[in-house]
Amino acid sequence: MELAAIRRRTLPQALKEQGGPPPALKEQGGPAPRDADGMAVAAFVLGLLGLLVMNLVLGPTAIVLSSLSLLYGTKRRGRALLGLALGVADLAVLLALVLADHTVSWGLGG
Repeated sequence: MELAAIRRRTLPQALKEQGGPPPALKEQGGPAPRDADGMAVAAFVLGLLGLLVMNLVLGPTAIVLSSLSLLYGTKRRGRALLGLALGVADLAVLLALVLADHTVSWGLGG
């Protein structure tokens, strides 16, 4: 196919040519609910872990995962909201430690 022809194809046309979307996408219009529930649990665990270590990485990851799980309609809405709150708390703890210590690296030992 020419590049111009590929660009003119829309997503519905491409899905029709390939036989339709995967079964999980047909039913929900997005990722399977199990995937959204897994993202909510992962956001909670990463947010909780981020309070202790690597909060610069785990905080934003928890925020993104919890936002996506809420967007995709998870059944574990409370867990996703806790993951979101813990991700924000991770960044708040990091900010407080940076302001107190004037450095991005910190540790639990003196």
